[in-house]
Amino acid sequence: MNAKGIAKRCNLAQFGVNVSPNVSPDVSPFYIKIYPFGELFPQIFQIRIIMIRISLVYDHHHRTPSGEEGPVEVRVMVNRKPYYINTGVRVREKRLVGNRIKGLKDTYDADVLNERLSTIVDFVEREVNRCLDERKPLDVAEIRRKVYDLNVAGNDDEPTLIAWIKEQVPMLDVVKNTRQKYVTLCRRLTEFGQITRWEHLSVEAIYKWDAWLRVQDNELTTNQKAAGVEQAKLGDKAVESYHKGLRAMLNRALKMGKITANPYDRLRGEFVSKKRDVVDYLTEDQMQKILELTPVPGSQVAMARDLFIFQMYTGLGYADTQIFDLSQYVEVDGKWRFIGKRVKTGVPYVSMLLPPVVEVLERNGWRVPKMNNQRYNQMLKAIGMVIGIERLHSHMGRHTFATWMLSNGSKIENVSKMLGHTDIKMTQRYAEVLAKDVYDDFEKAEKKLKKKKGDG
Repeated sequence: MNAKGIAKRCNLAQFGVNVSPNVSPDVSPFYIKIYPFGELFPQIFQIRIIMIRISLVYDHHHRTPSGEEGPVEVRVMVNRKPYYINTGVRVREKRLVGNRIKGLKDTYDADVLNERLSTIVDFVEREVNRCLDERKPLDVAEIRRKVYDLNVAGNDDEPTLIAWIKEQVPMLDVVKNTRQKYVTLCRRLTEFGQITRWEHLSVEAIYKWDAWLRVQDNELTTNQKAAGVEQAKLGDKAVESYHKGLRAMLNRALKMGKITANPYDRLRGEFVSKKRDVVDYLTEDQMQKILELTPVPGSQVAMARDLFIFQMYTGLGYADTQIFDLSQYVEVDGKWRFIGKRVKTGVPYVSMLLPPVVEVLERNGWRVPKMNNQRYNQMLKAIGMVIGIERLHSHMGRHTFATWMLSNGSKIENVSKMLGHTDIKMTQRYAEVLAKDVYDDFEKAEKKLKKKKGDG
């Protein structure tokens, strides 16, 4: 009876096969073929081991001059025999660390290149699996040709929509987290598969994109994993973020003449969550409680308190605080002044360091405390519970600065410049909140008058 080959990708340890100590069976993709002798003796197997490891290497010919960019290649090790496939990616040698491209201070393309390399490695692995499943010889030359075609398809003169977005990401003047969001957007668009080329753009496609997003799984947070949550769908905020990212890229394409119309322009107001009418900000009494808080020096609570005070008296967003550099400020008559650009939008803003901010800097060696945004908000929540402020969060510092400046007589146009707003309408909502508070006080006074009249 002819033996039937069964291809399985597995950990060799499951089969009791000894692996060389310098090879990790948990990390390397190994492939095993098992050939049963027949139905009469199903418990007896002839095991033929095919060891395959796929990894990234830098210029295996060693032809690249020192300091220059060289090729990143996929190395396919088949029973210790290496085969090399050019990925089309070129970087300096020191940037390839393990199987990932490392970002440098003067480069912004690491996320895009890693996404591209991940796609190629996944493709090579699928081709290897296919050869094993079909019991065909591993044709590396054919895989190499397909990878070349894959690279050409993504780098032609008129690239696909997704390829164009990937090209634009390194050029964007945005923070690393925002750049990563665009990389994730490209991955989601690739998974969706119906908006990959320019000709796919339409209002109908956007509606389908929205419906598809709402049934997709989201990556679980640390807290969700700890709570035993196994699956979570994308929330409204996450879906809105994907729409916002695609809309922004299509607006960029419109300005560059890649498209003649943005389908989102016909969908104004849709896929956007309604803004909360209430703006969270602290009263002057609550601001004083923050200032009087005395946590243990050097603790994370102390760092969060100081970072919040810094925001509360500068109006800077979290991302802007994390790149603060005192050397950029100019001292004039004992006051520190600076005109910079917001990290998030690139819009200029005007800043001056008020006394509470100077005290924070003095306490921290003239630097702003550096904290992960998630940890920062966790510490603020704890601080809020101690001093009786519900929902204390990082953006509340910026809101507090705006309302505090307006309530102390600053012109709305000047506050807009302090905040780096692109439109004064964004600042007007703080003025509207203050007006609402004033009207509330009028109503309280009116109720008291009516009560007095009734008692009389």
